[in-house]
Amino acid sequence: MTINKRTERTVAVLFLLATVAFMTGSGLIDSVLNQPDYLSHLYPNRMKVTIGLFLELLNSAAVVGIAILMLPILKQHNQPIAYGYLSSRIIESVLLIGGTICPILLVALSKQYISDGGAANSHFPIIGDLILVAQNNAFELAMIALSLGSLMFCYLLYRTRLIPRTLSLLGLVGYMALLFSSCLSIIGLDPGMLLFIPGGLFELIFPIWLIVKGFVPRSDGSN
Repeated sequence: MTINKRTERTVAVLFLLATVAFMTGSGLIDSVLNQPDYLSHLYPNRMKVTIGLFLELLNSAAVVGIAILMLPILKQHNQPIAYGYLSSRIIESVLLIGGTICPILLVALSKQYISDGGAANSHFPIIGDLILVAQNNAFELAMIALSLGSLMFCYLLYRTRLIPRTLSLLGLVGYMALLFSSCLSIIGLDPGMLLFIPGGLFELIFPIWLIVKGFVPRSDGSN
């Protein structure tokens, strides 16, 4: 088995880029959306929202790039998992891109809301809240797609020992927790941020490991 070192480092950079881009982008958008009267603030802060959306789109491109680069490596061990991982990340990307439409609609709604004087009893806040629900559901569905694909990914890494098994186990625990968190959110429960921690640690440690050590090539999939 041969693995291109440049591919390893590119995957690592894309993992870090995706994490930083999404956290920064969503942070910028949420800083406006989380305000009590968000419709009064969205249009005046549209540049901040636009930058956030650009960063979220950058994340969507990066996650597909990761799966494309990993495809030939994973195919050497298990083709169904390799294509399953690629498919899951494409679905994740499409759902996240779909979710970016919601803030764009909210900015337009905010402009009209402000033009109409920002009446609290108007229909605009109701429409805005429905758009926010759609955005949240798109995100949670994207996280479910990410979780399912990444569970397969980490299982294959665990079986092949391309990285230390403790790191693969961290990924399995992290993405299982993320899957559980997203399922709870979809049915209306608040799981909090605790369930994001194991997966977040994996997505930080894994690319650093790739940069420093890289994959360990093995000619078999022995346990």
